[in-house]
Amino acid sequence: MLIQNKTPNPLKGWQVQRENIRYLGQDLQRPECILTEPNGTVWSADARGGMMQLNPDGSQELIAPFFEQVADSANSYENRYIQAKGSLPNGVCFDQTGDFIIANWGTNHLERMTREGKMSTLLTEIDGIPLGKTNFPLRDSKGRIWFTVTTRTEPWSDQINTRATDGYIALIDDQGVRIVADGFCGTNEIRFDDNEEWLYVVESTGWCISRLRVHADGSLSNREVYGPSRLSGFPDGFAFDTYGNLWITLIFTDQLIALTPDGEELMLLDDSTPSTRQRLIEAYGQRKVTPEILGATQGSICPWMASLSFGGKDLKTVYLGSLRGTRIPYFESPVAGQKMIHWKS
Repeated sequence: MLIQNKTPNPLKGWQVQRENIRYLGQDLQRPECILTEPNGTVWSADARGGMMQLNPDGSQELIAPFFEQVADSANSYENRYIQAKGSLPNGVCFDQTGDFIIANWGTNHLERMTREGKMSTLLTEIDGIPLGKTNFPLRDSKGRIWFTVTTRTEPWSDQINTRATDGYIALIDDQGVRIVADGFCGTNEIRFDDNEEWLYVVESTGWCISRLRVHADGSLSNREVYGPSRLSGFPDGFAFDTYGNLWITLIFTDQLIALTPDGEELMLLDDSTPSTRQRLIEAYGQRKVTPEILGATQGSICPWMASLSFGGKDLKTVYLGSLRGTRIPYFESPVAGQKMIHWKS
């Protein structure tokens, strides 16, 4: 597990102060997932299909995706570059070479993109069945790629009310690709503890966090709910800090909470509007959530807050990702974040 100690929890009695929030980037489009690097570079997924590189000097550059194809022209072959179509990067991680593994919400594919933008498709199906709504990839210390699929329901938005438990976790290793756990209600982000003994899973439409024990062969067992059986909203992204607190974004109501190691839920930032939040909670309880209800429910700091990532030289800077924002809010934490695998290697 993460670092455990008997010192006071640094998040007890602490909250994000709005006047201390700063912003990174401009004119971003759907910066849903944020990756940070030790050199200070910040990356965000971008709805134009690629990745936005945000440099320490304040400059930014969109790495637009393209596919390289070989075309038959007059009985000869030539390299041809075409722009990727229908791409909507959602969750992103680095592979062992530093390129991007992308769960593409637009194409329902799992893809790889180089830092120059060259895109290739890794997966479109498992056992002959289309993947479904690919959501989030994660690399472990063995170089294996784990990824989630939120639902196979069509349209995917119906799952918010049906609560179909058709989400799953799949694994790519030297044996190929396989589903290692299923039956989740809106599978979203996944994270390991420091020793990769447990895999933690966001169940967005189930309003809870689950975890499963990880075995050497990639199998998972002992599934259990971690923390409260029902959180106070739709969890989306999450990350551990070094004390063992699990920070969680609640999308739509735009709240940032944390679960302490003993299961207490702390409110760190509340950017919700009470009236629209209550309307959404009631609709969720009645299984009558509509696009109009969702669309009216958002805050102003990080609209449709979807993820968080620790960065900065001491891993105490928290960056927030969103679906509706055009820049990335960030602030300083009293405790450092867990090192992601690309910070360790």
